[in-house]
Amino acid sequence: MTALTNLQAQIDGLAARPAAPRSGQGTGARPAAAERALLVDLLLLHGQLLGRIADYELAAELAEVMVRDAPDDGTARLARARARATFHRFTDAVADLDAAGGRGGHRAAMDAERAAILQGAGCYPEARVLLRDAERRCPDFATLGALAVLEAEQGRVTDAERLFGEARRRYLGVSPFPVAELDFRRGLMWLTERDLLAARAWFDAAVARVPAYAPALGHLAEVDAALGARDAAIDRLRPLTVTSDDPEYAATLAGVLRDAGQLQEAEQWRTSAAARYDELVLRHPEAFVDHAAEFWLTVGDDRRKGRQLAVLSSSSRATGASALLHRARSGERLMACRAGQERRVVQ
Repeated sequence: MTALTNLQAQIDGLAARPAAPRSGQGTGARPAAAERALLVDLLLLHGQLLGRIADYELAAELAEVMVRDAPDDGTARLARARARATFHRFTDAVADLDAAGGRGGHRAAMDAERAAILQGAGCYPEARVLLRDAERRCPDFATLGALAVLEAEQGRVTDAERLFGEARRRYLGVSPFPVAELDFRRGLMWLTERDLLAARAWFDAAVARVPAYAPALGHLAEVDAALGARDAAIDRLRPLTVTSDDPEYAATLAGVLRDAGQLQEAEQWRTSAAARYDELVLRHPEAFVDHAAEFWLTVGDDRRKGRQLAVLSSSSRATGASALLHRARSGERLMACRAGQERRVVQ
């Protein structure tokens, strides 16, 4: 738990420092802005590891304040782009990236963020162009890992496995978090392929590095349940319903309990998950409507509501992808997305 303890200490230390002065109010604005941007990134990481949506929301609030106080600061814009992308506000995130790039943002950082956004919106060929270009320039852990995840999401398992392995070999850092995330994404690939033993091996590897890694623990429970080890799955899920405010764990626990014949407790967790999904769909529809749809179509037992949300989710994804590709192809600072084409910034 040392790494997570250190992460929390970093967050606490940065949060205790005064915010950056507003534009024109002092010479310390740039270092302070960099610290606030780092705090945004650390909160997003903390939320990802522990399944804490509250951390994502705090990061988003902080990023909004940064841009409000310094609308012309590229660091603030990049921080808000990352926070917005976390909640699947992809078009808004790209607008911030455009603004950050026009204020001297680092090209590699901009391209990495753009690729992640395009991938999140399902624009895989366009994301691949950016990542392949980055690989030619700097085939490091981050780039190869991003490419591995891209290939995995498209079902190119052989290519993904090669890239996962190469990325792991090139990791030079000391933090366990990047490799744990890579192993987790590798596990997701094998879970999608329904190779439960391979998935379990990589989820186990992620948890070995970060024992409190909520997404890996949740999927380990899913594998346990699929293999018939319901008691083990329940034991994994119960703590997650306490440490995480993501309803996915309560919903999964409800399903496992129901399958185990523990109907009264299953209903309690189903009700809890239902209320939380309704809340999150209202607050962050782009990020949670698809998860809520899956919940209502399965454990939630309301297929009509699930179908309505599924239609909304599909429409939202299509609109978001269309908007991103339109920006790319109209030259609004998002890199043009055809292989071999020179990418340029249009003012």
